[in-house]
Amino acid sequence: MARSTLPPAPAPAPALALALLLAACSLSPAGLAGAVRCNLQPVDSEVTYVTSQVPEGCVAHVPNATVDVHVLFLEFPRAPALLNLTVQMSKQNGSQAREVLLVLGLDKRVYLQLQAPGIPLQLAYHPENVINEIPQGINTIFLPASKSELLAWAGSKGAIASVAVLNNPKSILLRPDQAPRSPSSCDLQPNTDMGHRLEWWPHTEGSVRSCRLEGVAGHKQAHILRVLPGSGSEDRPRTVTVEVKLSCTSGDPDAVLILQGPPYVSWLIDANHSMQIWATGKYSLKIFPDKSINDHNHVLPDTPQGLLGEAERLNASVVASFVEVPLASVISLQASSCDSSVPVLPALLPAGRPQTSPTPVHTTPPKESCNADLLMALLQPNCSDDTMTLELKKNLILTLRCDISSLTFLDPRCQAEDRGDQLVLHSTYSSCGMKVTDNVVSNEVVVSLLSSSSPQRKAVQCLHTKSISLRLGLYLSPQFLQASDAIELGQQGFVQVSMAPQSREVLLKLDSCQLDLRPEADPVELIQNQAAKGNCVSLLDPSPRGDLRFSFLLRGHMVPTPKAGTLSCTVAMRLETSSLEVRRPVSMRLNIVSPDMPGKTLVLPAVLGITFGAFLIGALLTAALWYIYSHTRPPSKREPVVAVAAPASSESSSTNHSIGSTQSTPCSTSSMA
Repeated sequence: MARSTLPPAPAPAPALALALLLAACSLSPAGLAGAVRCNLQPVDSEVTYVTSQVPEGCVAHVPNATVDVHVLFLEFPRAPALLNLTVQMSKQNGSQAREVLLVLGLDKRVYLQLQAPGIPLQLAYHPENVINEIPQGINTIFLPASKSELLAWAGSKGAIASVAVLNNPKSILLRPDQAPRSPSSCDLQPNTDMGHRLEWWPHTEGSVRSCRLEGVAGHKQAHILRVLPGSGSEDRPRTVTVEVKLSCTSGDPDAVLILQGPPYVSWLIDANHSMQIWATGKYSLKIFPDKSINDHNHVLPDTPQGLLGEAERLNASVVASFVEVPLASVISLQASSCDSSVPVLPALLPAGRPQTSPTPVHTTPPKESCNADLLMALLQPNCSDDTMTLELKKNLILTLRCDISSLTFLDPRCQAEDRGDQLVLHSTYSSCGMKVTDNVVSNEVVVSLLSSSSPQRKAVQCLHTKSISLRLGLYLSPQFLQASDAIELGQQGFVQVSMAPQSREVLLKLDSCQLDLRPEADPVELIQNQAAKGNCVSLLDPSPRGDLRFSFLLRGHMVPTPKAGTLSCTVAMRLETSSLEVRRPVSMRLNIVSPDMPGKTLVLPAVLGITFGAFLIGALLTAALWYIYSHTRPPSKREPVVAVAAPASSESSSTNHSIGSTQSTPCSTSSMA
């Protein structure tokens, strides 16, 4: 008799109960998930996504602010990092865009690619953390690196409109538009949805994992995408665009796309190959965006093991990609191939199954090649009065995975020196192919990489400070007509900083200024960190030639009264094509004039005022005297002149005298009077 026809032997009661319990557990979803044998490992696939979810942040509505203040704290796993940052404002319907102050808190050095089209932007950051040039038209402010100090400083500039903390961002889009539905103040909260205000693309190396489902035959693939729920206060309906690009050369693969996310998420799918789709909520295809599909009877598990079990239930033998991302607006998945080659661990093979030669597998994480652009950005010249030096740390070269075979100036005989932990390339301004003009010393750095047949080249420049002279001038009128070396207590002074020779290639900024009145009085801070210090100091527009200008009002009463002072400024100079600044001091001696000082010298405006006043008084007095004279003299009758053939000499003389007296002018009359 066949074994299948024999009645089953009765089982002991305890064993029967245990068997029923195990059977019940195995039929439950948790039991099925626990039975899945699939070891996820990183593969050479790539996923990118755009999200507004941040680990910590806030958004505020500040409609009456004159300056939009935004703060970004950016954290990176290693340095240097490459960051794309775009500040973009919606259309203003003809109105002028408000000024934006963006404060960056960086924990590593970054190469910053910044764009802010049509926005008056001020960028505040720690100078040692940005290693490249800031685009023209963007004002920069140097700040300390402490997080608490940055927030306090930003709050002193105006109401903060947004704060965000980002981990390892690759690209950021900040929209400084108004947020009418947001609170009036910005209080940091964990797991915040920044909404329209901010979107960012994180670095996602190693985020795609894969495994083989043991015990399932065939070549069907599963691509699993799990979207994690956002903050609880933002459970509004939204659409997630999913782009799936598979590099298949032999037609459409036998594949299933599993999309799991919060119930308020719908999907718009854009795939370059046909595949089975299994999704929570409704979905539509990009080629038919108006046709939505919704399977209300199907619910996907919300755990990784549960989703692996779902792939096994759909007869997939391989999970070709498994990705977990935060709530995002766009997710793009690129798989390098369509075969079923994934990591297989022999220890996970079912017992008793003979080991066969598996298909070649991808067991290494994504390979990183040398980032030549970032390497060249690290090459920044250090300039002295007569030497240009470039230093490249070896640990940064290793971080960028670059193999350098040579580092030279334009003259290949000038090669970098190996100084243990860094490569140093240096030269005086008179050798190694240096080109010296009035204000600029320029050369070219050539880097040869083992991974590239053509060398990398970068133009480098130094400011020729020896050829530049700075001069301070004090003026007592806003027209800047005539310089003075004296100022009166209580008087407004106008200061101009000029450079010779003039050059459009060199940009100047007033870093700081002070008036030293010691020993009679303490120094007076006028400008600090490129900002006016107090209400009595104003930064003025530059002159048509580009000279820097500001004004200050000297205090009127000082005890004891200072008799002299020193006006000194620190000027930051940089080339138009570089962000590297050189600071130079410039000063001048001033005489301080007290209003009650006996015998004090009159300054030019006082002299001009007195002269004009005296002239005006004289003119008015002359006019008054002429008016009185013309209205008060007695009328006289003229005697008719009779022509005589031979007048006497006495009569002729008398007649001529009478005619002369009747022809006198107001000017002569006034002169006689």
